[in-house]
Amino acid sequence: MGINKDINKLISSYYSNYDENGRLESKHGQVEFLTTMRYIEKYLIPGAKVIEIGAGTGRYSRALAGMGYVIEAVELTEHNIGIFKENLKPGHKINISQGNALDLSRFGDNSFDITLILGPMYHLYTKEDKKQAITEALRVTKQGGIIFAAYCISDGSIVWQGFQSKAFDVADYIRRGKINPETFGTFSVPEDIFELVRKEDIDSLMSGFNAERLHYVSTDLFTNYMREVIDSMSGDEFELYLKYHFAVCERADMCGITHHSLDIFRKG
Repeated sequence: MGINKDINKLISSYYSNYDENGRLESKHGQVEFLTTMRYIEKYLIPGAKVIEIGAGTGRYSRALAGMGYVIEAVELTEHNIGIFKENLKPGHKINISQGNALDLSRFGDNSFDITLILGPMYHLYTKEDKKQAITEALRVTKQGGIIFAAYCISDGSIVWQGFQSKAFDVADYIRRGKINPETFGTFSVPEDIFELVRKEDIDSLMSGFNAERLHYVSTDLFTNYMREVIDSMSGDEFELYLKYHFAVCERADMCGITHHSLDIFRKG
């Protein structure tokens, strides 16, 4: 089983023309990265076996390898793998292979203490594929191991890219059937590249699995709405903003407005 070749081509074309490696390096991009790393580090144990599924250009894998961990990294697109390899440093113990989240058959059951699936859920459009990705992530994770799954949240995209930056026309998306005119729920297809969801969609997906949610985190929260402000902050101001962000990023009354979220759960 694997991602459809046409979908693979669309995703590969997108990332071949997008600076995924640089996305997490600006001050505003660091918020998502630092938040995700903060939670990963809560559950790292000495000698932990880690797999990153959909590793992109390797920002997270390289960070963890720099801390001394041995990483299995699986990435779909050759473009991202090329950048990943270019940025490896001496001493990094990372095995990089091409593959996708729907078929991890090269890895045995109960193999990893930490499983990262920080990109694939952005590009899976059916409930069946989403279930398969979570099933595979759970299968390769040890009993009691921790899985980190990231999502793109629809309301953050509607507010930020639709109403604020006008990257798309909300009214046009309603006319084309991509946004529900009453609930403003979204309907994504592969040509959209990104699958947009709400927390209730994630809750519904996870309800069928033997997994205990540990945290549901808004990894960027208000950040994308104030990119220029954050990028112009002094070091002290940015540290204070991060302190605020970390204090509120699990608040249930705020989670709908984030652009990216992180669902963290333990394999039962």
